[in-house]
Amino acid sequence: MSRAVDVIVIGGGQAGLAAGYHLRRLGGLDFAVLDAQPAPGGAWQHTWDSLRLFSPAAYSSLPGRLMPSQQGETYPDAAHVVDYLTDYEQRYELPVHRPVRVQAVRRDGEHLRVETDSGTWRTRAVVSATGSWTRPFLPSVPGREVFQGRQLHTVEYRTPGEFAGLRVVVVGGGNSGAQVAADLAYGTDLTWVTQRPARFLADDIDGRALFDHATARRRALDEGRDDVGGVASLGDIVAVPPVREARDAGLLKAQPMFTRLTRTGVEWADGTRADADVIIWCTGFRPALAHLAPLGLRGPRGHIPTVGTEAVGEPRLHLLGYGDWTGPASATLIGVGRPAREAARSIAALLH
Repeated sequence: MSRAVDVIVIGGGQAGLAAGYHLRRLGGLDFAVLDAQPAPGGAWQHTWDSLRLFSPAAYSSLPGRLMPSQQGETYPDAAHVVDYLTDYEQRYELPVHRPVRVQAVRRDGEHLRVETDSGTWRTRAVVSATGSWTRPFLPSVPGREVFQGRQLHTVEYRTPGEFAGLRVVVVGGGNSGAQVAADLAYGTDLTWVTQRPARFLADDIDGRALFDHATARRRALDEGRDDVGGVASLGDIVAVPPVREARDAGLLKAQPMFTRLTRTGVEWADGTRADADVIIWCTGFRPALAHLAPLGLRGPRGHIPTVGTEAVGEPRLHLLGYGDWTGPASATLIGVGRPAREAARSIAALLH
């Protein structure tokens, strides 16, 4: 099968839907959203059971449609987000094709050729919005291959009941590490390990405040004013209720990072050891950009250099939702709307 459209959006999660919304609003462009998932909801349909948003529903919304509140919950869970994204996709009649896995994007004269597992598309512009969930990062730690217990990444974690009574080491001082550690604090022999001392944000700071801070920083930098510091300057961990409760109960006490794994556990630089049955690596992700490799755009640290969302070496390509380098807070529900709008406008100006 071979088809042609003006714009291809790769990825049907929150960033891809936001791009689709703004392309639809502009009008005049034929576009398609290609999503590798078999169902709506993006990465949210694969998270652990207790995951909560960092912001109330009203401040976790995509453009054009407020997320409804979840009954009995200030901070909605992942299932609520999946329902919201499903409704959003249907409400705006976004042309999502799934499951379609994009394998490569190549230059083809005046067009870009998008090769998938179900045929080829020719297009005049591409928005890559594939996120990072499919590229979990595991640090290179000595002894990782000799540890005889179970190792898993955040992407594989679902529920604390699976680990009841076991000795569990959770590695990671970000929000995922803190939430998973809080989840496991009551029913396991937990050791929480972080690269640097755990830094909790003030209890009254949530995702809305973080987005406002990121936006203010970007505005200051654009206007040549002093850097007020990124979100990380405020702290690393949003104290959502389960994290706050475990912390206040004295169950979230972070240990420094160990230096190596042994056959039976972990060992610190001073020779101290801890036995473990399970190690859960909450160590983040890398952008899923393998499909763009034929374009030869990779820069330092695996990122593709951009100005805003536009790829420096290929103006027909926009990257959306991978982090601050593709728009302030663009990897969040509330933050992706503005860079999605800018990407859609830029594409419309290029193609018209």
